[in-house]
Amino acid sequence: MQQVELIAATTFGLEALVAQELRNLGYLDQVVENGKVTFTADLEAICKTNLWLRTADRVKVKIGTFKATTFDELFDQTEALPWADWIPENAEFPVEGKSAKSELFSISDCQAIVKKAVVESLKKRYHREWFPEDGPLYKIEVSLLKDIATLAIDTTGPGLHKRGYRTLSGQAPLKETLAAAMLMLARWYYDIALIDPFCGSGTIPIEAALMGLNIAPGLSRTFPSEDWPHIPKKLWEETKQQARESARFDHELQIIGNDIDPRVLKIARRNADAAGLSELIHFQASPLKDLSSKRKYGKIICNPPYGERMGEQKEVAQLYREMGRVFGKLDTWSFYVLTSHPDFEQLFSRSATKKRKLYNGNIKVDFYQYYGPRPPRK
Repeated sequence: MQQVELIAATTFGLEALVAQELRNLGYLDQVVENGKVTFTADLEAICKTNLWLRTADRVKVKIGTFKATTFDELFDQTEALPWADWIPENAEFPVEGKSAKSELFSISDCQAIVKKAVVESLKKRYHREWFPEDGPLYKIEVSLLKDIATLAIDTTGPGLHKRGYRTLSGQAPLKETLAAAMLMLARWYYDIALIDPFCGSGTIPIEAALMGLNIAPGLSRTFPSEDWPHIPKKLWEETKQQARESARFDHELQIIGNDIDPRVLKIARRNADAAGLSELIHFQASPLKDLSSKRKYGKIICNPPYGERMGEQKEVAQLYREMGRVFGKLDTWSFYVLTSHPDFEQLFSRSATKKRKLYNGNIKVDFYQYYGPRPPRK
């Protein structure tokens, strides 16, 4: 099968997780860089990675990369790339761009030049002067970093965090990809009890249930590359069928989502129902002070309020102090907390075993990890 060069784009800080996910799928020929993992694979990888990657933002076909410090260089080298190998003559091919630390800093000009260059390239292959752009979508992305241009075609459409189950969300929702990353970093597995005491619209519990049952996160949505004539429909159908057969509905889960606000819990239950997981997650309206468990071992994984808004700092500081007292009662459990608050450890009254810098949207955050005692071997 044809080998292609693909890019799994990711949020800063999650590159190693995406690389591991790709290795788990069998894609070992890879290069890890800031914000992306480039890897070589066959066409099936476009289907498989879109369906299975939990922590990546999107998957792109890399068309070419080169140095460009002038608009002439950008045009000439873009035109020379094999666009017609991918883009049919009726395709819709808009261009999006970004630029950082480069001579060519005008994104709108770069987009216009790349569009014109692609048109000229397609003219030579298809021997026509005008393209209707009424067919399948091939969104072209031009990225300039330190004068190096990377040209790619997006296979994903809306970001991979759009699983399809979250039709509603509360304030400051946690992205599904980051929730999945938290679960992976916490080394949570389906046979470990899990509590999220600030579950909001239910993202962490729902992502945990998807992982626990080995359900492919992209199975309930569509991708523009499903309409590409270059990728056989049968390949998509077979990959989806394999994903369906991989689900492990025999796994028993112990996942609890608590929140003090019954209104957001209604949203959480609706989202879990949309994901087909409402029977597997126990949501309950409960204040933090009542947190408890009959299980001797388990993991608390949560994304509490950060106190980013004016007037919330005192309330959040008090909340973190209460978390320290309440979590401390579960002294054989492990705790994992995502927050941007610089004084979290001091307020929690305990230094983290380990912490990792991540990004929640544009907010720099730390993932504080507190390891409890190792459960006895079963």
